[in-house]
Amino acid sequence: MKPTNSSPALSGLIAATYTPMHSNGDLNLEVVSSLVDHLLGSEISGLYVCGSTGEGMSLTTGERQQLAEAFVDAANHRVPVIVQVGHNSLRDARELATHAESIGAHAISATCPSYYKIADSDSLVDCMCEVATAAPETPFYYYHIPALTGSSVEMPEFLRLATERIPTLRGLKYTDTKLHEFMACKNATSDDLDVVWGCDEMLLGALATGANAAIGSTYNIAANIYQRVIESFAASDFDNARKWQLRAVEVIRVMGQFPFHPATKAVLEMQGVPVGPCRLPLGRLSETQLKSLRAKLTEIGFFNWNRGEDTTGASR
Repeated sequence: MKPTNSSPALSGLIAATYTPMHSNGDLNLEVVSSLVDHLLGSEISGLYVCGSTGEGMSLTTGERQQLAEAFVDAANHRVPVIVQVGHNSLRDARELATHAESIGAHAISATCPSYYKIADSDSLVDCMCEVATAAPETPFYYYHIPALTGSSVEMPEFLRLATERIPTLRGLKYTDTKLHEFMACKNATSDDLDVVWGCDEMLLGALATGANAAIGSTYNIAANIYQRVIESFAASDFDNARKWQLRAVEVIRVMGQFPFHPATKAVLEMQGVPVGPCRLPLGRLSETQLKSLRAKLTEIGFFNWNRGEDTTGASR
């Protein structure tokens, strides 16, 4: 397949997938198919593998390749699989990119190196060009997450330069809270480029500024809530859209009272998908924390909401 700008744009909710692990922190690849089935049952429209949510930076290069293969196999062409290949070593990132192309990933994505901070657009384009050219037949999305990479390069300028130098550039995963910059990115690019939202608690605002797709962590556990935000917005039922977005915010606020990713993995287990703990430095919840998490989510109505029920118990 010739890459890129002609490939279909991403749409809907794309889950930033968690990495199933055994209690000792080893990969538990046997659970990947169950996780994929759970997500597709929630009408997830894509999978973003080995990102921040999936602890990609805590995995070895070999483990990331094994995990990418497991998700591509489990998805079996039912939804796009985007493999995050960013690495502090650009040579490792290139190896991961080449591997992702060889297993048939729909697209690759990459953070920039983060130990040595990137402060200007030209350097960022240089780095991402190194990664993208290792998979010359696969669409490429830059992963902008300045809170973790420390790179605050202006994204509209990056996209302008990258469009000229990265033939496989397909778009951007925008994980920041600056709706004005997100809007500027969409306005600064051609219709061929895909700017995807990455902040779950602000999905409604992103829809209002033109988002067609979103990638996020809490779509693993609360996709039905976000689907109602999208459906209500599409129907111009803005009161209902705000109601369901607020419920998503309430869920995230509860999750934020605990170590976030271990807590989200714990909720997946409550939903019947045993993804296990996180690796250090993220760790796991104590039994006391687990009980408190379940109680707090029950108190706000999360488990009812995620079954498609409102506070009166009316079905979706």
